Amino acid sequence: MKLSYSVLFMGALLMTSPAIGEIPAAEPFGKTKDGREVELYTLKSGNGLTAKIMTRGATLVQLHVPDKNGKSDDVVLGFDDVTGYESDGNQYFGTTTGRVCNRIAKGKFSLDGKEYTLAVNNEPNHLHGGVEHSLDKVVWTAKPFSSDKGQGVKFTYISPDGEEGYPGELNITVNYFVPSEGNSIAVSYTATTNKPTPVNLTNHSYFNLGGEGSPTVLDHVLRLNADNYTPTDDTMIPTGKIEPVEGTDLDFRKRTKIGKRIEAIGATAAIGYDHNFVLNEKDADTKLNLAAALIDPVSGRILRVSTTEPGIQFYSGNFLKGQKGKGGKIYAHRSAMCLETQHYPDSVNHPYFPTTILKPGETFESRTVFSFGIDEPKKEGAAK
Repeated sequence: MKLSYSVLFMGALLMTSPAIGEIPAAEPFGKTKDGREVELYTLKSGNGLTAKIMTRGATLVQLHVPDKNGKSDDVVLGFDDVTGYESDGNQYFGTTTGRVCNRIAKGKFSLDGKEYTLAVNNEPNHLHGGVEHSLDKVVWTAKPFSSDKGQGVKFTYISPDGEEGYPGELNITVNYFVPSEGNSIAVSYTATTNKPTPVNLTNHSYFNLGGEGSPTVLDHVLRLNADNYTPTDDTMIPTGKIEPVEGTDLDFRKRTKIGKRIEAIGATAAIGYDHNFVLNEKDADTKLNLAAALIDPVSGRILRVSTTEPGIQFYSGNFLKGQKGKGGKIYAHRSAMCLETQHYPDSVNHPYFPTTILKPGETFESRTVFSFGIDEPKKEGAAK
């Protein structure tokens, strides 16, 4: 658990992060089924990146970035209004997931001698924080901001004690920030509690660097900065072991086409890639660790993911089912993939994993940066 340098981080962010002048304005994005207004905010860099984020689920709705020819495309899956996000076609597209992302075995954990029971919404386990009031489904309060360094939106939500079965009132902040220089978007999280409680937050964007609605992501090339992974049982719960990727179909230490070996694991419980990778240790002086690089050879786009988190879940869109997304585009099976920075799944039930327990007086803090550019293999090299 990374503890509180959040105040220092936010101060540094506002002093050193780029802006485009005006504070982002809200625009309507529809109403939830229970009549709550949902707002959408637009953030822009000076180099062509445009991000749109809505208040329901503190969700990244659009992310437009230029290709090698300067043509801009939206590279994340989503819907045109809040109604789509409330439909059964939504598979956590772009959402903030938690209180605990990923799975908790059988929806149970014990803390300070008390057992807690959560919703079983991914039989037989708990997934991504619950059913009705998981963080992806609630409407957050938004406060846009801007400086001479960039634009951002601060989302806040107070999850009451007992919501979705979790102990403690959890005060959560998610900041999206787009620097005016370069083409990147930073997502930072903080949380405090009045009772010990597990916390594991991530962004669940689905990427296709050829543009959302492109037919496949299997032609993308991936590199992961991970020598090890956490093997799972047949219900996708970690066994507690940490094993090397060497000699397995999970070895992405060098650039590898996603589709090269995917059928070899198609018959496993994961039915494709849906694995937590243990990120290699970073230098002590480096707050952000380069976790992944994703390349689309056709468009030339490269996405680099850097994070303070110890793990990353690579999910190859195995349950995408041809639902209609933005502009009526079809989201086919394995037409997008996720790179979810996180603590390891089911950490609350594995004392030897990095802890996800947040205690009163502590501050949970996490940060991930998604940086876009044009791939230059000779400069990129095997280690980038």
